Amino acid sequence: MSYLALARKYRPRRFEEVATQEHVSETLKRAVAGNRVGHAYLFCGPRGVGKTTIARILAMSLNCPRRTPEGEPCGSCDDCESIWAGHTSLDVVEIDAASHRGVDDARDLRARAMYAPSEEGRYKVYILDEAHMLTREAWNALLKILEEPPPRVIFCFATTEPRKIQQTASPILSRCQRFDFRRIGADDIVQRLQEVLEAEDIASQPEALRAIARKANGGMRDGLSLLDQVLALSDREVTTDSVVRVLGVVAEQRYLQIFDIIAERRHGDVFDFVETLIDEGYDLVEFYHGFTEKLRLLLRMTVDPASSPGMMGTELRDEFASRAARFAPGDLVRMLAMCSSLESDGSLRRTGRPRVLIEVLLLRLSYLDRTVELEDVIRALGGAPARKVAQAPAAGPTEPAPPSPSRARSPDASPASAQSQRAPEPEQTAPPPPEPHPTPQARVKRSLVEAWPLVLADRSCAPRGFKVVLGDTRTREDGNRLILEAPGDLVAERLSDVSVRRKLEEGLALHAGRDYAEISMVKAATGREAGPAARITEESARRTRLRALVERAPHIEQAVRELDLDLVE
Repeated sequence: MSYLALARKYRPRRFEEVATQEHVSETLKRAVAGNRVGHAYLFCGPRGVGKTTIARILAMSLNCPRRTPEGEPCGSCDDCESIWAGHTSLDVVEIDAASHRGVDDARDLRARAMYAPSEEGRYKVYILDEAHMLTREAWNALLKILEEPPPRVIFCFATTEPRKIQQTASPILSRCQRFDFRRIGADDIVQRLQEVLEAEDIASQPEALRAIARKANGGMRDGLSLLDQVLALSDREVTTDSVVRVLGVVAEQRYLQIFDIIAERRHGDVFDFVETLIDEGYDLVEFYHGFTEKLRLLLRMTVDPASSPGMMGTELRDEFASRAARFAPGDLVRMLAMCSSLESDGSLRRTGRPRVLIEVLLLRLSYLDRTVELEDVIRALGGAPARKVAQAPAAGPTEPAPPSPSRARSPDASPASAQSQRAPEPEQTAPPPPEPHPTPQARVKRSLVEAWPLVLADRSCAPRGFKVVLGDTRTREDGNRLILEAPGDLVAERLSDVSVRRKLEEGLALHAGRDYAEISMVKAATGREAGPAARITEESARRTRLRALVERAPHIEQAVRELDLDLVE
């Protein structure tokens, strides 16, 4: 008798036996039970996660004479056995689209689908594996029959690359019900491997099954195939040593060893360690992936010790926990980021000799500076944050330090007096705020009329463009109030802004050397007599032309104000 591989021998026969894909199996089971089965399905997902298996279970359920009311096939009748084993059947046909990808194959399939099922009440099911290999012409030949298929004909397309179907034949997606299959978790794979080994009456070690599950990378079929490979070496017990020997998985002790080298900063031992890995026949790329996973494990143990993986033995878990205690979480995050960058930039995939890349990565990790808390640095320097020192004198009055001809503090000076002497230091180190207004010359006491041109020339008091609008107004003084006389409403509109008026009044008080000053505005009579102040000069004529321009085009004045511009002719 020929040997039946574990991946085929323990293939699920019922919807409920499919791991992780409950969102697919439960939907299809209810569709069968409620007689709401679609005419075309597209199963997408990684390899070995159950796409073809669920397609076969669907075909079994539709044609099983002993189907349960919930939609589950019996899995043991002749029809179920024939479909499950993939044998030739008149009503269930499996086609490898990789080898039948042309338009002639699609036309032949379309012609065969026009015939009715072999018996009354049965369904014809066509399962096309690797459907993304079909050509554009083949998809075009199937479009019409997929949209309006004959009665009781169902198509199931399985693919690992749905994007190729979208690029080649996007109309297919709207004619099928799409189901995206998920990768199977390591815990589910380990649980399934344990069930298979119990059925085969073979002992196993949890660490060995965990290594197989990691190597499977989310594929149940890959996990069972790897288990089959390990059992070929040792059919009595699945041990960690046998897994390491057969699959080339790096032993856990090697990761513990490299963590010790990095923590102790033994830079020269990195070369000997990599040399040992090569001599023992380990794949350096496999070591890199395992090392990245172990770094993630250390970070997880450091951040949340209670969430350590349960499939790891107690002794091994304690070993990794002791290594995790030697690194700060910040160190592990930076180390994990450096490892991830080696794969993200593609250098590890492009090179055929990864030895140098792995050695450089490990050396960088061994030379990595440790994370130090800022408070620890301050305490090591014998000081405290400056803000705490500045707050110390506020606790109570302190006696001033006795005068001394020297600047050095006497030994018997009290700490309070020393702190009072040092208290102004933080204020001296901070840069003084810029003076909003000029100076001592501006604080000379003068009349408001004399101070008004200085205010207009001061950019901190009057924005750009104000001199054009207000420069030709008449001014007179009434106590601490400056009265502006100007024709038109433009000046009044500008002074209606409270913030602008406040800045002008503050600047006026500063330049006039007074405590406060007020500005008010009255509309000048249009027929006022020409006096000395109304004498026409070249400058007054220029301001008059600019003011007239602003009055005719208010948007110019708005641009001058918002963009901080100077208005020139």
